[in-house]
Amino acid sequence: MFKIEFLSFIASKWTVLIALLFFGVIVMVHELGHFTFAKLFKVKVNEFSMGMGPKLFGKKKGDTQYSVRLFPIGGFVSMEGEDEDSDDEHAFNNKPCWQRIVIVVAGALVNIFLGLIIVAVTLSINDGLAGTNSFHSFTVDSKQVAEYNGLKSKDEIIKIDGRRVLYYTDIGYLLSRTDGTTDFVVERDGEKIELTDVEISPFQITILGVDKSFGNVFTDTFKQSASICRMVWLSLFDMVTGKYSIKDVSGPVGVIDFMSDAAAESVKTTDYTGLFTMMALITINIGLFNLLPIPALDGGRLLFLFIELIRRKPINQKYESLVHGIGMAILLLFMVAITFKDIYTLFIK
Repeated sequence: MFKIEFLSFIASKWTVLIALLFFGVIVMVHELGHFTFAKLFKVKVNEFSMGMGPKLFGKKKGDTQYSVRLFPIGGFVSMEGEDEDSDDEHAFNNKPCWQRIVIVVAGALVNIFLGLIIVAVTLSINDGLAGTNSFHSFTVDSKQVAEYNGLKSKDEIIKIDGRRVLYYTDIGYLLSRTDGTTDFVVERDGEKIELTDVEISPFQITILGVDKSFGNVFTDTFKQSASICRMVWLSLFDMVTGKYSIKDVSGPVGVIDFMSDAAAESVKTTDYTGLFTMMALITINIGLFNLLPIPALDGGRLLFLFIELIRRKPINQKYESLVHGIGMAILLLFMVAITFKDIYTLFIK
């Protein structure tokens, strides 16, 4: 009886396993970015770990211990001389500053590149039309509203509230950030027209689609990736400025839950666009978030390296390690709080 119930539970949660796998791939790619360039520049890597917490198993090859740890919510590359001074000629701290910068930034850049690949695959396998930045039509209830505000079908949307529309998905996102009225810049018959105090929602419009081609899939890959990057930065800005609260922030548990829901929906509808789009958003989000100049993150280390470039001598390792240690402690406390919030949300769903 217990065995049957256990198997039923596993079967009902298989989408969680898919989400864990995808999340693990995203984290692994990030750490592989650091690891690959560390090896390329002949930096001694003490440990390459997938996961955090207690070690489940591992194997040592050469100077490097390869480990798998209990919690699949991260990973790390531990390099000789990364957090302390080392006399080893292959230590991180003894490499030229530009090489250390490349190693530190590699994880984030590989994440962003992975996002680019996922977007390209998503656009390629999608059977629908390619989206444009132009209106196709308006809902019956909003047609008069649109005409009253000066909007017309086939208008190409250039800007919304002063922000350029990079890709058609920007239209819904930028409109959702506004309170009340919106300013538009549209192109109509080759002429740019400014429309102010427009009252319309993303649910009242449909976007013009065109047949897919290699050309528009190629260009749309970069447009959508740039759009996702800006969406991440704007969301971070909104969080810092108080537009979003901590209840709107998700950690690994919440992200895996969202991905699990997306996987279930994709299987039900046989449309995997939503799942792959979420994967692209998450991997780009991880890449950009890690570049923030926060102690313990890659961006915090980059900040110290740029200061070293300007000063032409490194900051005392003792002080840098102290700053990163404090930053890591604060970050871990924040992650614990977010994880408990995510778990609580799961139970009340």
